[in-house]
Amino acid sequence: MVLLNYLENNPSIPWVDLRYLFGEIMYGGHITDDRDRRLCRTFLEVYLEPKLIEGTLELAPGFASPPNSDYEGYHTYIDALLPPESPLLYGLHLNAEIGFLTTQVENLFKTLKELQPRGAGEAAQGGTSRDEQVITMIDTILKVASHDFKLAVLLTRMEERTPFNIVALQECERMNMLTSEMRRSLNELMLGLKGELTITSEMEKLQESLVLDVVPSTWAVKAYPSQLGLTSWYGDLEMRIGELDSWTSTFRLPTAVWLGGLFNPNSFLTAIMQMTARKNEWPLDKMCLHYEVLKQKSREQVTSPKEGTNICNLYMEGARWDIAANSIAEARLKELFPLMPVIFVKAITQDKQDLRGTYECPVYKTRMRGPTYVQSFHLKSRDKPYKWVLRGVGLLLSV
Repeated sequence: MVLLNYLENNPSIPWVDLRYLFGEIMYGGHITDDRDRRLCRTFLEVYLEPKLIEGTLELAPGFASPPNSDYEGYHTYIDALLPPESPLLYGLHLNAEIGFLTTQVENLFKTLKELQPRGAGEAAQGGTSRDEQVITMIDTILKVASHDFKLAVLLTRMEERTPFNIVALQECERMNMLTSEMRRSLNELMLGLKGELTITSEMEKLQESLVLDVVPSTWAVKAYPSQLGLTSWYGDLEMRIGELDSWTSTFRLPTAVWLGGLFNPNSFLTAIMQMTARKNEWPLDKMCLHYEVLKQKSREQVTSPKEGTNICNLYMEGARWDIAANSIAEARLKELFPLMPVIFVKAITQDKQDLRGTYECPVYKTRMRGPTYVQSFHLKSRDKPYKWVLRGVGLLLSV
C-alpha cells in the first residue's frame, strides 16, 4: 500500500531503479541464498511495473491490482475481492498444496509415534518384545553394512588415475567410513542387549532410532543428505553400494551414472570438465557444462557417449519434462516428483554456451533444498524463465 502511494507520487523514477532499490538494497541484502535472491528479483520484475498503479496487473488469477485509494480503501478492496487462499496466489502449482499437506500428516504421525509409551521389555507387534525386534533389525542392517571396499586392491586394479576413477575411489572411501560406523555401533548395541556390555546413552539413542525408523544421528553425520526413513534409507544404501561395486569392478563408467547415488555429485560433474580439459588442453576455468535431456527414460535404453556422460534418476519438482516438446512443461495434478529422462552432460568452453530459451534449474540433493544445493542445469523452456522461478521448479537427486 505504501509502495503504491509512493509510486503514484513519484512517477518519474525509473522502474528498473526501483526494482534494484527494493530487491538489492532494502531487502536483497538480508537474503543470503542466491536462489532466494533470484526469486526476490523475479517477483519484483513481474509485479513492479507500470500496470501495477494502472490497476490492470493481475496479482493473482482473478485479482487485479487495486486502484488508487487510501489505507481503508485498500483494506476494503482486499477483503472484498481477494480469492480464497491457494497455491495459485503465490504462482505455485496445485501440487504444492498436496506436498505441504502430505508433509504435515507425516510429521503428525511421526510425533504421535514418538509420544507412545515404550519400555525395554514391552511386547511389540506380533507379540515380539522390543529388544527382539531391535535385534532382528540389527541383523538385517548388518547384512547391508558388512560390505567393505578394499581400497588397496582397487588401486592395483586401476589402470589409470583418471578424474572419474579418482571420484570412484573417493566415493568408496566415504562409503567405508559410513559402513564402518554402522557396524561398530550396531555390534556394540547387540552386545549390550545380550548383557555383555553396559548400555550407554549412545546405545539407547541408537535403539530408539531403530524403533522409530529414524536414521541415527551418528550415521547421518557420515552419510549423504536424506529425508528417508531408516527402512527405506538402508535399502537405498544397499543400491548405492551395488552401484559402486559394479563401477569399481572394471572402472568403466556406467552407460548412465546415478548422480544421486554419490556422496559428492559435484566432484563427478567437475570430473567431466577435467576429462575434456585434459583431452583438448583447454583451461578448466574457461569451461562449463552443457546439459541435453534425451528421449530415453532409463539407462538401459542409452549407450555410453564418446565424450561426456549420461546421468539418470533425477526428479523434477514444480513442473515436468515434456519429451515431445523437448521442454519444461506444466506439471500434471498429483504428479509431485516426475522422473526425468536420461540427461547427457558434456563440457564445452564458455564462449560456446548458448543460454537462449533456457531455464537455470537448480539441482538439490533432497526436498529440503537450501544447503543440499549441487549446481544449476540450463534446461530448454518454451515459457519465460520467470514462470518456473515463481513455481519453485528444481531438480532433486532424491525424494
